[in-house]
Amino acid sequence: MKWGVFFLPLWLAGFSVQPTSETADEEKGLPLEPTETIEFTTDEGTWMSIDISPDGTLLVFDLLGDLYTLPVDGGEATRIVGGISFESQPRFSPDGTMVAFLSDRSGVENLWVSDVDGTNPRAVSEDPPTKDRPQLMASPSWTPDGDYIIVSKARPPERASSLFLYHREGGNGVRVGPAPLPPAPPAPGTPRAQPHNQLGAVASPDGRFFYYGQRYGAFNYNAQFPIWQVVRFDRETSETATVTNAQGSAMRPLLSPDGRHLVYATRFRTSTGLRVRDLEDGTERWLAYPVTRDDQESRASRDTMPGYAFLPDGSALIVPVGGKIHRIDFETGASREIPFTARVAAEIGPRIHFDGRVDDSDRVSARVIRWPSLSPDKTRVVFGAFNRIWTMAVPGGSPE
Repeated sequence: MKWGVFFLPLWLAGFSVQPTSETADEEKGLPLEPTETIEFTTDEGTWMSIDISPDGTLLVFDLLGDLYTLPVDGGEATRIVGGISFESQPRFSPDGTMVAFLSDRSGVENLWVSDVDGTNPRAVSEDPPTKDRPQLMASPSWTPDGDYIIVSKARPPERASSLFLYHREGGNGVRVGPAPLPPAPPAPGTPRAQPHNQLGAVASPDGRFFYYGQRYGAFNYNAQFPIWQVVRFDRETSETATVTNAQGSAMRPLLSPDGRHLVYATRFRTSTGLRVRDLEDGTERWLAYPVTRDDQESRASRDTMPGYAFLPDGSALIVPVGGKIHRIDFETGASREIPFTARVAAEIGPRIHFDGRVDDSDRVSARVIRWPSLSPDKTRVVFGAFNRIWTMAVPGGSPE
């Protein structure tokens, strides 16, 4: 008999020791301290959400749980927020003085803001850890006046994400639209009602409307397309209207600076691209195809697509494409890469492990037997075990 070492994933180890809501005030912050740092330089990234400053000179994006800024024409990225906590989905404020982002540095994911260089971070939402599943937040976005931030949030016992509006100075926030219906057993023979799941909200330039992706329920197996569509919420009347009817779903909406055009992600065949819809006459066209694979069939904990942005003058978009950053002309769809390098310093927490016995003898007992079947004469049995097919005499005997 030998002994082996088994490791738990870092995120699971961190979650298992989070303080409960009763002790959150005494034990704020992440429970793990970094014990080592992995350093390397990269010129690409996975699922990077990108935004551009109001003056059009600076990009901000997330990479491996840290935030970086980059000149709009490319170059070496500067890490502005880092550490063992996970930061993501940054967005510049309309006046260009702050960045809103998500962070779990308090022990649960919350909405934060900082100065553009990453200094002076402060919490906007201050939700404590839960005794249930961890809270999820996604896709913060500013209102045009710069006073409020709209974000998607799923907090137990709710499984689907709803929209919440927070003042930039903090507070409890307010839910946008009605609260989801409480779970209730369905009537016999009818499926259980699913709440709306809302992600990726953006405000119209005049601040009256919110556009966001919406589906029923947070997740389901064997989902049938379309799953998501873009919905518009009127802040004056509280009325909603579905504005797309895309067969490959419509996700991660973005409005042009003049408010006339809606850009959204959609699946076509085996890839995902961006389409443009003229909100005045209803015409549509492809902008870019393919870009980055969407995440619409899953729970989309980081939204269905990474964030992208219009240049302030509306002439082009900054879009993550295939692990790179691209500038895509709005009229022609012509795309060119914005090269960058980023020096990554990933802080790693202590490894959590335990010793377990591993049987290394020439015989081992199967604990899971599958599909046993007797021969017609009932003298032998065939069954599956260890991903193999075995036969054995009945009763007893050795596998062949």
